[in-house]
Amino acid sequence: MIDAVRMYEGFARWATACRAEAIDRARLWTESADLSVPTTGGPRWTPKAAGYRVLVTELACALRISERLAENLVAESQALVHDLPATQDALRTARISYRHAQVLIDHTTTLPPAGVAAVEGAVLPKAETLTVPKLDRAARELRERLHPESIQERHAKSVADRRVETCPARDGMAWLNAFLPAPEVLGIENRLRDIAEQLKSEPGEERTRTQLIADAFTDLLLDGITTAAEDGSEEVSSRRIDSRIGTGIRPRVLVTVPVLTLLGRSEEPGTLEGYGPIDADAARRIAARAPSFTRILTHPETGAVLSVGRDRYAVPKDLRTWLRVRDETCRFPGCNRSAGRADVDHVTDWQYGGGTDYGNLVHLCRSHHRVKHHTAWSSTSAGGGRVRWLAPSGHEYDTQPATHIRPPKRKRLQAQGITSPTPDDPPF
Repeated sequence: MIDAVRMYEGFARWATACRAEAIDRARLWTESADLSVPTTGGPRWTPKAAGYRVLVTELACALRISERLAENLVAESQALVHDLPATQDALRTARISYRHAQVLIDHTTTLPPAGVAAVEGAVLPKAETLTVPKLDRAARELRERLHPESIQERHAKSVADRRVETCPARDGMAWLNAFLPAPEVLGIENRLRDIAEQLKSEPGEERTRTQLIADAFTDLLLDGITTAAEDGSEEVSSRRIDSRIGTGIRPRVLVTVPVLTLLGRSEEPGTLEGYGPIDADAARRIAARAPSFTRILTHPETGAVLSVGRDRYAVPKDLRTWLRVRDETCRFPGCNRSAGRADVDHVTDWQYGGGTDYGNLVHLCRSHHRVKHHTAWSSTSAGGGRVRWLAPSGHEYDTQPATHIRPPKRKRLQAQGITSPTPDDPPF
């Protein structure tokens, strides 16, 4: 059985080497072909720019991966085929895995050609005997010794790439990742630990140090202050911010809360823009702190949208709000950029008879808005909020609206003793 596992792993390694060669052939073809199209959406893209965007978007849709991962595959394939031939050969003959190959790519990407050959020659033999983490450590040390530039010069370039990223997780949680200079990261860690130690010494504090560090981090970023557990709280071990969640959440965050959930008559989850479902208690707490509301009224039987509120008069703003709730993200296949930071685009262009109505409007991030206008990607409305995209290769991809506004589930309401889908008295 172990031999069978090793045999199939060998097939997988050989396949990733073949994939790299196929991706690089596609890259070379798109660089030699003119895939740009005439456009009214600004200056025409160069053939090289259009070809690269077509390659990345097609790969992402075909493999159902993010465009960032597709860009990484293109860059990694080019590096293996042209810059690291010995590594590509070791991968093809199953002596190393693709993860081992990625370690060599990561540590040679910014090296001059002479440095690449030296690092590959020193690191590759170790890749055949070490695990990926141990190889990464060995490669880092060898790269430092063999790199022709000083670490000061390289750090000055790398610090420009500092950034913060978010990644949704399960059960109403998410990750917040920061790529920062190492001294600042260690300083932040030490300060959070110091705050946690001070809070841990407070009477009645039952949170763990790990929880205290996380709570201090959250409180400082949202409110600028952090305190110990409140006296008399029902759950001393819970996060301090639970008692006032939403204080530091600004109006840029859009939370959709079912009306019966808001009234405490249902436990249907709310929806946090850019994330997804959140528990009913958190939705109610955020709504309680909201400075104003945008009402979305639906028919209790059919779920059809009747109004987007009467507190705003201008129709375009109301329509944008409705579309933002419906789409949540850019409507290009696989894109997760928030609708709140995207353009509202006509599926069928206005100049070709497309109307300004919810059936012909979708959110597109600026990147994919340009892809639509500068390459042969095209889209049509497929009804029900669906959009059908036709790729330059001829493949088709459908995207669905993120939110289907519908009435609450009758069985769940009946189980909770609620006989009417809407309250008899206002607010409703």
